[in-house]
Amino acid sequence: MSIEFASNQQVELSGTCKVEDMVLHSLSPKYRSLNIIVSSIIGFVIVMIIVFLAIQPLFSMPQKFLDYYYIGVTIIIIFTLWSVLYSYLADPKKKYSVREFDVHFQSGLLFSRIISQPIMRIQHIEIERGPIERSAGLATLQVYSAGGANHAFEIPGLAYEKAIELRQFILNHKDVSQNG
Repeated sequence: MSIEFASNQQVELSGTCKVEDMVLHSLSPKYRSLNIIVSSIIGFVIVMIIVFLAIQPLFSMPQKFLDYYYIGVTIIIIFTLWSVLYSYLADPKKKYSVREFDVHFQSGLLFSRIISQPIMRIQHIEIERGPIERSAGLATLQVYSAGGANHAFEIPGLAYEKAIELRQFILNHKDVSQNG
């Protein structure tokens, strides 16, 4: 009885399809606007609550609160401005691509990150829409990998119709790939 070993030949990478060469699609422009608006509103509401607590006539605030009042408002304004600036700069860099055998998502402001998922390894796909996304006509496509409890990655900021189209393409292609 002889033991056969599988060969492990060297692969030349010059002829392979490169991830960097694929066509990436931008997210909906509404996604960036929505993130900026939500960050601004949350920051504004928190600042207004703190200001109201400081000036309201119903009861007196402890002196400790009033001593740190300006510091708290300043910190919240700085975080709000940072969040708005981050959404403004980072959201356009988020892109996706769906190819015949894989799905990709690119993100990152300072450090670019590309997540790739073979369609054959996709367990299931969900479309998630919160109330704010629904009002803007957007959706998030969550891709779950086989063997993982959590989603492998998600593609946010898709137009709802595009999310449905991508989900259906992946499901149809997955069935064709698995069943020959």
